[in-house]
Amino acid sequence: MRFRQVHLDFHTSEAIPHIGRQFSKQQFQDMLQKGRVDSITIFSKCHHGWAYHPSEANERHPGLSFDLLGAMIEAAHEIGVKTPVYISAGLDEKLTRRHPEWLIRDIHDNTNWVDGFMKPGYHQFCLNSPYLDILIAQIEEVVRNYDADGIFLDIVGVRQCYCHTCVRMLREQGQDPRDKDAVIALGERTYASYARRVREAIDAIKPGLPVFHNGGHIRRGRRDLARMNSHLELESLPTGGWGYDHFPLSARYAHGLGMDFLGMTGKFHTTWGEFGGYKHPNALRYETALSIANGARCSIGDQLHPEGLMDPATYELIGAAYREVEQKEAWCAGARSVADIALLSVEAAASNKEEKREDRSGASDAGAVRMLLEGKLLFDVIDTESDFTPYKVVVLPDQITVGPKLRAKLDGYFRQGGKVLATGRSGLNEEGTAFAIDLGAVWEGENPYKPDYFRPHFELPSLANASFIFYADGQQVGLAEGGSVLGHRENPYFNRDVFTFCSHQHTPSALHNNGPGMIESANGIYFAWNVFADYATKGSLALKECVLYALNRLLPDKTLTTDLPAQGVVTLMEQQAEGRYVNHLLYASPVKRGSGVEVIEDILPILDTTVSLKLDKPVRRVYLAPQMTELPFEAADGVVRYTVPKFECHQMVVLDV
Repeated sequence: MRFRQVHLDFHTSEAIPHIGRQFSKQQFQDMLQKGRVDSITIFSKCHHGWAYHPSEANERHPGLSFDLLGAMIEAAHEIGVKTPVYISAGLDEKLTRRHPEWLIRDIHDNTNWVDGFMKPGYHQFCLNSPYLDILIAQIEEVVRNYDADGIFLDIVGVRQCYCHTCVRMLREQGQDPRDKDAVIALGERTYASYARRVREAIDAIKPGLPVFHNGGHIRRGRRDLARMNSHLELESLPTGGWGYDHFPLSARYAHGLGMDFLGMTGKFHTTWGEFGGYKHPNALRYETALSIANGARCSIGDQLHPEGLMDPATYELIGAAYREVEQKEAWCAGARSVADIALLSVEAAASNKEEKREDRSGASDAGAVRMLLEGKLLFDVIDTESDFTPYKVVVLPDQITVGPKLRAKLDGYFRQGGKVLATGRSGLNEEGTAFAIDLGAVWEGENPYKPDYFRPHFELPSLANASFIFYADGQQVGLAEGGSVLGHRENPYFNRDVFTFCSHQHTPSALHNNGPGMIESANGIYFAWNVFADYATKGSLALKECVLYALNRLLPDKTLTTDLPAQGVVTLMEQQAEGRYVNHLLYASPVKRGSGVEVIEDILPILDTTVSLKLDKPVRRVYLAPQMTELPFEAADGVVRYTVPKFECHQMVVLDV
């Protein structure tokens, strides 16, 4: 995979004439070179359903008079730029009007994507319908007729569908379409059949050609779905609905799958389809740096104008970021993450396979990642199939109930000396009636008071000693043999109600010790609230400092310590083949603009950042990359210490061993 990719959208209405009229090979090449682009995903078929090349399997856009796809491939290959080809798989508005019976239907017999007849938008096809044969023919035509460097198929995934084809199939198989589990299982089979047919069709023409099926999110815990791809592209536009927490969460899971992957952001101020929208150059600098710091390659989304002219402002913007990436590639290829902590994702550990589209991150996962990033802790995101043994601590955030398989895995992990931090319902059996693992606690029930208070038996760094309000659901627990209390719960006088309320928000603490709130045992620490979901929604400093106290207590010999400020991001990667570690330091501060849009504009210099690394190999040399500036360091008792005098946005520190 190339490091500096562009994903070029071109969803163009048939109501627009003169498609590609101003396309110029020279201008196309000039813009790719201005942007320092080494791979560009270009388009065969768009969401409107039109082909942008001569086609027997589809229909060429009525406003196009030449082979635009072929012209782009020729122009890009001439300057050494790869060209994966995009095909809209799930959407085809042209065919929607002709075959509405092939569309996905929900349980109320409504189509999805567009909301109502009078609202503009697309409709999604069921891949269990005759539409799949048409799509396969379109894919075969592109692979056979063009020198594509891969195929990108968009808007696909496991779906619940109640169209007449799916309902008929279920009934013919003796199943009840009113049974949601049966509908989900059919959706799984439909998607697996689609992916298999795509792979077989491509391999019959060009064996091994890369293929990616895009659903907007890589589902943690679904390794079977991930491996239907040749590589992964993590669509994660911070301003487009994904937010800045999504990519680190998704990337640190993808990294553990052993597949090549890239991080896809966009040049847009908001999201896809925004003509004339540009984010600040510093935002793209940061987002591409965040990709390579997490072991990913980079992709930036753009959209071509119907006239076929590449936008100079866009490629100047992209080039500002990619010139930096180009200088750093040598220290990023073939790198693996170094981590003390494994975050067992709630999404990955979910007991059902139903697709969750409402929230790509999930509050518990997102809150945990945000705390770990702000705490400058080295972590990976894992699923239940991952090997726990490389990690010193496994975090079970809020909702990780423990069945027999996970219990056996955790018991083995405890025997080797591993520790857990479990919060909320985590650690309970799948019925939620008792702890399935020994955490020094006895479950007594859900706490009926919400919100309630936690009084730690330790002093927080910023807030000293107090009773802190916790808004999330909590569990009532007692102390089991081998457990010790690190803090207790205080209930309010009463829950807020129409007949019993106090002040503007919630009732104050009654100042009674109502039992343990944080318990330590030989196996780790249990915290009785859904603290990570609480942090994702409330962002309370007390929540974070309590959790970081617990994690630092469980990690007396953690690998990395730094004084980088809270909004900074730190990773440690190892290039084993090169005999070196690469410490990535990043800093930017997103701010809210408008309604829910986070933007990065100002990049402030960070001065005198100190880092200590505890490594199992002696360090011979420390230097800044790509500047190649030698950096003084101290090494004693297996710990390497250095200070980075100044950096802006992103700095790599290389340690040769």
